Formats: sequence, structure tokens, C-alpha cells
Amino acid sequence: MTVTTTEASPTVRRWDPLVHITHWGIVVMVIANALVVEEGSSPHIWIGYGLAALLALRLLWGVIGPPVARFSAFPPSPPRALAHIREIADGQRTPHASHNPLGALMVYAIWSCLAVIIATGIAMAPPSAAPWTNLESKERTEAVKHPSASPAADESEGGQAGEREEGPLTEVHEVAVNLLYLLIALHLAGVIFETRRSGRQIVTAMLPWPAGSRRE
Repeated sequence: MTVTTTEASPTVRRWDPLVHITHWGIVVMVIANALVVEEGSSPHIWIGYGLAALLALRLLWGVIGPPVARFSAFPPSPPRALAHIREIADGQRTPHASHNPLGALMVYAIWSCLAVIIATGIAMAPPSAAPWTNLESKERTEAVKHPSASPAADESEGGQAGEREEGPLTEVHEVAVNLLYLLIALHLAGVIFETRRSGRQIVTAMLPWPAGSRRE
């Protein structure tokens, strides 16, 4: 049922703490990998594993979390998204307990893009970069086993790694990263537009401190 609102009386929606943690954790890690650490470096790879953990936690929370955070609260539905666009054109506003239909599609698009980035990044990462591998201990063991390892061999291994980096996985990884940046820009534009259109304090609802829970 469509509800037409003539006067906004916005109530701030509050997301639960785990949604806050996963949301802002992913934001910080994406910014760190994009602007702070060097691409392909050890910190870059470790941040990628952190992203994988946070995304997995959020997806699990979408199954067992509170009703508003579950997938069932904002299913991806192109027909509903088109209906939402028509509502915007008609100046109508329908209350949504969770994401509106357009926001829901954006959320799933960002999660899917992150999943591709994480999967391709982990596939390209050297085995020694895995969290369960003690790199320093492994290097000492290799030094004892192969004390005569030559620089030429290292260069050969580096060349093979370089060749792997130029393969299809790298192209998919880079395309997914650029697509993620575009989706983030669209997401921010959508948040600003929806806040101005409906009067709902969407950004405040995602802030980690309780002051955003006040009603205005």
C-alpha cells in the first residue's frame, strides 16, 4: 500500500551495533587499501582478509540477526525498485523499516562487488600471506633447507608471480575495484538525495553513538 506524505516528521532509525561495526569496518578498510597501503603489499593483503571476515559476518547476520537487518527485510527486487522510482517521480513516500527498494539493490551490488574483489585478491595472494601462515618461521625453515638459494631463483620466482599478476584475475580484480568506487559514489548520492527527499536521517542512523537516536 502506498502512503503519500505531505509533511515529514522524521524519526531516526537505529541500526544494531553489529551492523555499525561491519559497515564502518568495511568503510575504513576500503579507504585504507585504496589510499593508505601499497597495492599488493602485505598490509594490503591482510586488510583484504579483514574485509572477508567482516563481509562474512554481515552476511551471517543477514540470516540470524534482528528482523530489520535480515535479508528478508530488504530483498533485491528490480520491479519494486522501478515502483520506487515511480513513487519518487510522483512525489510519494512509502515508509520502509529497512532499506528502500533502490537502496536494497545497491546494498547487494556492493556486497557482490566486495565478494569478487576479496575472492580474486585472495586467489592472487601468495600462500605465505595467509593469516594461518607464520611467514617469519617459514622463511627461517626455508633458509635452513636451502642455504644456497640463488638470487637468480628468486628473480625467476618473482617473474612468475609477476606473470600471474597480469592474468585474468588481476583484470577482474581491478574492474571490480573500479566498479566498487562507482557504486560507493552512487550510494552516497542516493543517501543524500533520500535524506533531503524524505527527511529521514539516514546517515545519523548509521552513526555509532547513541545521540542519533533522538527524535526531532
